Amino acid sequence: MACNVVIVDYGTGNLSSVERSLARLGAEFLVSSRAADIDRCEKLILAGVGHFGRAMEGLRKNGLIEPLEKAVLIDRKPVLGICLGMELMARSSEEGNVEGLGWLDANVVKFSVLDKVRYKVPHIGWNRVGVKKASRLMDNIPASAEFYFLHSYHLELGDRSILLNDSRHEEVFTAAVEKENIYGVQYHPEKSHRVGLQLLKNFVDL
Repeated sequence: MACNVVIVDYGTGNLSSVERSLARLGAEFLVSSRAADIDRCEKLILAGVGHFGRAMEGLRKNGLIEPLEKAVLIDRKPVLGICLGMELMARSSEEGNVEGLGWLDANVVKFSVLDKVRYKVPHIGWNRVGVKKASRLMDNIPASAEFYFLHSYHLELGDRSILLNDSRHEEVFTAAVEKENIYGVQYHPEKSHRVGLQLLKNFVDL
């Protein structure tokens, strides 16, 4: 039986918050680590928090890399990466010094702040984001909306054309990307109240 959205379970935490948000939206979804479910679904969400290297190892151990590549790169299914899920789409990360999925021309780097009194790492809290291009993912979301962040790393883009949102933590950083069917947000829509629910609804409705 087909399912609209599969939340991919690759052994990280925080999936329950995404589940609750999709349930509030009345979305048809499934949490799964099975290749067959990834093949049958219409859309995918890569969520979770944790260590980049261990997350990539979880994807490998569960045999998920090839099914995900087929779904995203060949079948062109919409995929939304949330926080670590977006970082996994990059070429590599300083966290663990390992290769990522390589779907985006980007690398993951740690925040390097000069004013360590004012700007803490990890970056935790609400930040305003700027919308850099038109996107269905941002439909009905006010300009300069605030989203909730919790991260120590961020994307350094090789291809600036994929930048969807930026934000600032001492320096401007990438807050969201869009490349064809691939979407990624550094913030946590599942923890961002009304605007976060709207973003998730926009993704489900693609």
